[in-house]
Order: sequence, then C-alpha cells, then structure tokens
Amino acid sequence: MESSDYDYMLVGGGAAGLSLAYAITQEPRLRGKRVLLIEPEAKDQNDRTWSFWAAAPTPFDEIVAHEWRQLAFRSPWLNRVFPLKEYTYKMIRGLNFYQFTRTALAAASQVTQVRGRVETLTELPTGVHATTTAGEFTARYAFDSRPPTLTRRPDKHRYLFQHFVGWEVTTDRAVFDPATVEFMDFRGAQHQEARFIYVLPFSTTKALVEYTLFSAEILPKAEYEEAMRAYLRDTLGVESFQIEAEEIGAIPMTDHPLPARAGARIINLGTRAGRAKPSTGYAFQRIQAHTARLVAALAETGAPPHDPTGDRWQFHWFDTLLLDIMQRRGEATSRIFSDLFTNNPLERVLRFLDERTSWWENFQIMNSVPPWPFLRSIWHVLRGRPGKR
Repeated sequence: MESSDYDYMLVGGGAAGLSLAYAITQEPRLRGKRVLLIEPEAKDQNDRTWSFWAAAPTPFDEIVAHEWRQLAFRSPWLNRVFPLKEYTYKMIRGLNFYQFTRTALAAASQVTQVRGRVETLTELPTGVHATTTAGEFTARYAFDSRPPTLTRRPDKHRYLFQHFVGWEVTTDRAVFDPATVEFMDFRGAQHQEARFIYVLPFSTTKALVEYTLFSAEILPKAEYEEAMRAYLRDTLGVESFQIEAEEIGAIPMTDHPLPARAGARIINLGTRAGRAKPSTGYAFQRIQAHTARLVAALAETGAPPHDPTGDRWQFHWFDTLLLDIMQRRGEATSRIFSDLFTNNPLERVLRFLDERTSWWENFQIMNSVPPWPFLRSIWHVLRGRPGKR
C-alpha cells in the first residue's frame, strides 16, 4: 500500500491513538481530514483496565463498566472512607474501549485503519514519511504513541515502575462495598518500598483486587499472589474464592525527559509524551486532556499547538521529588499519602494529582506533609543526582 493523501498519521492504536482518532471524527471542523491509523496488533483482548476520577461527563461514559461515589484510604495512621462530592471514580475495560472506538472509526469514511508495524518515521519539509510492514505512507502530521525507548541515565534521573498483579475474584460471601473503591491500603508490610492493595468492587462478592508496588524491581509473580491471598484471608476473612480473570502490568515511572514532540510535524502521544503521571501511573484522563488540546488546535489553526501538552513545570518538579523519596525510602510513601489525605479535603488532593491546583493550593498541599523527606530530595534535585538509600 502507498498513499500520500493523509492529513494525520496516527502511529499506534492503543488508548492514546484511538482517543485521538475518535476525537478527530467527532470534531465537525475536521470532517474533511483524512486519517491513517497504523496498529500492529488486533486489540481484541481485554488486556487492561483504566480507572480515573472525573468531575464532568467524558466521551466514553457509555462504556464505563462501573463507577463509585466513595473512596477509602487505609494505612497505620489513617483508616477512612471519603465521600466523592465533585468527582466520580470510574473504570473502563480495555476491550470495551477498543470495540467502541474501532466501531466508530469503521463508520467514519475519513479514517483508514491499517494493520502493520512502523519501522521508520521521518520528518520531511512538508510532512512525514513512514516505512511500515504494510507499506510506505506520508502525511502532513504524525502522532506517535509507540512506547518510548530510553537511554537510561541513573546518575541523573530516577527510574521506577508501578507494577502490579490483579485478580478479578468472586468470594463465597459478601465482603466488598460496591459503593467504595479501596484507593490505597498500606496496612501490609512495606519492605522498604511503597506497597498497597487496590480494590475495585463490582458487587458485595465480586471485585478486582490488585497488589501494587512503586519500586525499581519487578517481583516474582508468586509474591504478588501471596499478598492478595493474605489480604483476602487476613483482612477480609475470605477463605474461599474463585479467580475469574487476571491482570498484570508494569508502568514506567520516571523523571527522564519525555518530549511532547519529536519535530515540527511529529507529535508524541501517550506514555511517549509522558502522559502516565510519573508519581502515580494514572494516564487515561491525562490522555483525554492531551487529545482535547490537540484537536482544538487542529480545528482552530490547522496545526498542532506550539505547546502540545500544556504541562506546568511545578508539577513535574513535585513528581520528581516524590520519585526521589520512593527510590530512596519507599516505605515513607505510606506516611506521606496518609498526611496528604488527613490534612486536605479530598477534592484538593484529587485536583493536585490532576495537576489542576493553584499556587496557593500547592502551598497548602506541601505544607500538609512531613517536610524532612522532601527537603532531602530537594537537595538531591538541586545537585542534579538522584538520592540513594
């Protein structure tokens, strides 16, 4: 296949690529633009779930699998259930998202979907050229959501993972509260790392239970499984349960620079553009905000915005400080988050994690947590070298 008639080439059909393709088809001012979506995989499996909080309707509300209006935080210092006043916590299954967006794209005559892998992506004076396993293509602009390839510099940057194993379980008796998401349960052993249980309950007997860590090393799978068994047995008193599905993931969390663009005509998307928040791993709503910003600029000016993400530097700095603490003294994370949830309204915490707080609110947030770990990390950041234990 060969074509030089595309306006937008989307490299990758995951959350970021499909979100952008779908948003372009929903914008009347872009209906005449030809879109090429190149994705190497079928995307016909439920390979992940996305969870997020939202204060307003989203483009994908009709495929939300479940939502919650309460959020629980638990640690040795705080055990509390918070009502969600401004926000709703939501979950979307990967397969539902792929089917919804691909059905919409199949009905849009402006979109061409190609199965293939991009091997080279080259910027030209007036566009972009891609060499792929399905042929060669050109377009005016390319949006690249392939996973980034980093040349690590551990002497300058911090490299952790948010890694987890999750089970969708059915228990033999009612133990879950389907109105409350268990956001973080730090009551288990930390082993000098940040470790917690995360639970999305769908009914009183069915839930997604995940054992999640922020650390540099991936564990043997049996260790995640034993932690989940211990939680079900010792915390919930469950002896008998069935595993209906399994979820495994490892999200890179780093302050390594992830540029928003690779050139004037190549714009990065998704994790390649740093849309997975470095200190929490949440990505879905950040992808949607990025998508909306790109589509608005394309519709209004015909080109991507000069600043594709609109990120504010101080939040990158906050993320770097927390990553430094996690890498240096991961067990301190539970106390930091405990103080964060104890000393701030829940909505302020969620706005802060969404990077939507004001300067005054940021000051209140930083004043609500123990200063010493952050002061040490500020020193490490200023000297340009990550802290060590």
